[in-house]
Amino acid sequence: MARPVAVRRPAAPMSSRQAARRVRILRAASDLGTREGLASVQMHDVAKEAGVAIATLYRYFPSKPYLFLAVLEWHIEQFLGDRDRDRDRDRNGDGGPGACEAVDTEVGEMLVALSGKLLGSRLLASAVALSSFTEYTSVVPTRIDIVESALGQRLLRVLAGRADARTGRSRVRLLVYNWWGVFVAMLTEEISTEQGNADLRLAARLITTP
Repeated sequence: MARPVAVRRPAAPMSSRQAARRVRILRAASDLGTREGLASVQMHDVAKEAGVAIATLYRYFPSKPYLFLAVLEWHIEQFLGDRDRDRDRDRNGDGGPGACEAVDTEVGEMLVALSGKLLGSRLLASAVALSSFTEYTSVVPTRIDIVESALGQRLLRVLAGRADARTGRSRVRLLVYNWWGVFVAMLTEEISTEQGNADLRLAARLITTP
């Protein structure tokens, strides 16, 4: 009887140099995915584009779907960072939206903007969506509660103090899974972008209501 293949856990960067190398890999995969789509991207191509050895690539990312899931998380982290900087600039300038903004509005507009950002590159959006389906129907090296993701943590902070604390994590999971389903529906043109945005705003209002 064949023995099952052990799934190696991905390495975590331990130094600033390793962290920079990991970002180079993510940027290279993102660029290739944007230009060519998931099917045409090979791991050797990513390693070459990033200027790393193929063994180094696999050390951090054990499979191509796992790599593109990391690309998705990286883009979400960048989106959230850019959003923070924009909000800080508004607050220091003309007094833009602040902490008093209704939680459902803040959550809804965040998810609408995130969808728009990712859908700006259809090939890359398709790559991360397909990778999600592939990776989560197979054995994955690590699985975490979606609340621990960058988006989940941001939503948890937004909800803190403005929603029932006992159901905060459940609300965040509902928000993230709803966002992902609507995002995929817009990507595949099952629904229009306008309808998807309206659905995201409605879901934010319903889910965040105490």
